[in-house]
Amino acid sequence: MDVFFPMASRIFLQTHVFPMLLKDGLVNEIRLQLINSAGTKIPVYVNCQKTTSNDLERYTWIFYVTMERSRFEQELLQARQKAENLSFESTKRERFIRTITDGLPSLIAYWDKNLICRFANAEYVKWFGINKAEMLGINMQDLLGVQLFSRNVPHIEGVLAGQPQEFEREIRRPDGSLAYTLAHYLPDRDSMGEINGFFALITNISTLREADAAIRLAASVFEVTSEGIMVTDPNLIILSVNQAFTRLTGYSAEEAIGKNASLFKSSRHSDEFFRGLYRELKSKGKWKGEVWSKRKDDSDFLEALSISAIRNDESEITSFVGVFDDVTKRWDKEQMMHHMAFHDGLTGLPNRLLFMERLERLISMAKREKRQIALLFLDLDGFKLVNDLCGHEIGDFVLQAVANRLSSELRDSDTVARFGGDEFVILLDNPDSHDNVAIIASRLIEVVNIPIQVGIHELNVGTSIGIGMLQNDDQTAEQLLKLADDAMYEAKKSGKNTFLFSATLT
Repeated sequence: MDVFFPMASRIFLQTHVFPMLLKDGLVNEIRLQLINSAGTKIPVYVNCQKTTSNDLERYTWIFYVTMERSRFEQELLQARQKAENLSFESTKRERFIRTITDGLPSLIAYWDKNLICRFANAEYVKWFGINKAEMLGINMQDLLGVQLFSRNVPHIEGVLAGQPQEFEREIRRPDGSLAYTLAHYLPDRDSMGEINGFFALITNISTLREADAAIRLAASVFEVTSEGIMVTDPNLIILSVNQAFTRLTGYSAEEAIGKNASLFKSSRHSDEFFRGLYRELKSKGKWKGEVWSKRKDDSDFLEALSISAIRNDESEITSFVGVFDDVTKRWDKEQMMHHMAFHDGLTGLPNRLLFMERLERLISMAKREKRQIALLFLDLDGFKLVNDLCGHEIGDFVLQAVANRLSSELRDSDTVARFGGDEFVILLDNPDSHDNVAIIASRLIEVVNIPIQVGIHELNVGTSIGIGMLQNDDQTAEQLLKLADDAMYEAKKSGKNTFLFSATLT
């Protein structure tokens, strides 16, 4: 015993093992130590059973060396710990993935090849209005309903065949609202390439659809509106134009895009005008007014133009949008109406209203600076006879001829007007002298007396002229006109075809 067992094992045998054998005749799995041939203590399990044969008691001892068993148990323990660690990490990763997917606005789910839901994020569950427990394990057809499921069958078959799927759907949600979705089905393959199921990624694109509809509507309005629209970058490089732009300017979109907006600049405005326009546009963000522009054929047209600056979130100007229409016809009509209001309809000369306006302006200027003003009142001699004998049409032709002759003899700063009938009035702005006015009056009588050829007729008319000179600052336009009118009547009395200054009247 001393050879096989160390002291501690011998004591344990004496105090525990032998008493158990004597009592029960059996001991199992008693852990002790043995001493091997090298003198090393090794762990063993002791099993012993008492048997009796021919009244002879025998004890059968079996010793199991436990070193391998202990190593196996240790490995088993380590394997169990590793499994627990892997399970913990797996749970941790699953929780991490769940946290991420639940935080995403998209709908994410996993369906096995039998179309049973194995995973769904919070948004997916919320979308269909059921709880998580009901979602996991549900059949896809039961979730989507027969109609929607039937529409999705081609895509389901496609993804289970290994082909990724992408498609849009208009879906009625459980709460009755209508939503638009973009769906992706992605196949899940194992290491052998077999399809186990597929991932479903669904994005709610309702807002994008609404924005797209708004953009399409804006684009439709952009194209069909009758006003021309031009969009430029901050440097006035043209980015986009509509069809009305082409109609109004003659430039196609291809010809205009990429060019500077100065392409349409006419010579009717100064550079300072455009600098002021641009300054106001940058400071106020908008400008509205009328601008003369140039078409592709180099003709000018007047446009009613409204420009707005478009800014980003940082208040930086990203583009300008100009909306315009051709108002040339309106302007022409306004100019014609203005001309008719201030000019004689037969001769095109200024009428009494415009003449008196210019006369009053010159008198006001004469009060501020030294200035001569002469007013000549003409009445045609012999015109009534021509009109009565030849008719009003010939008479009108004579009046037009006289108007042209008078205008050709005057400077641009002077004014000749027709007051009606056969009366003409001339305003000389700052003539050189009294004698110079007399020379002009004589010359006018000469040109009026030149025969006027009308068809086979040679017609003769003359003129009597009364002249009024501005005498002092207190004279009004009406007073000066009356002086010249009175002088004209005196000239007629004195024999016609002559002129008379009002200062010579007694």
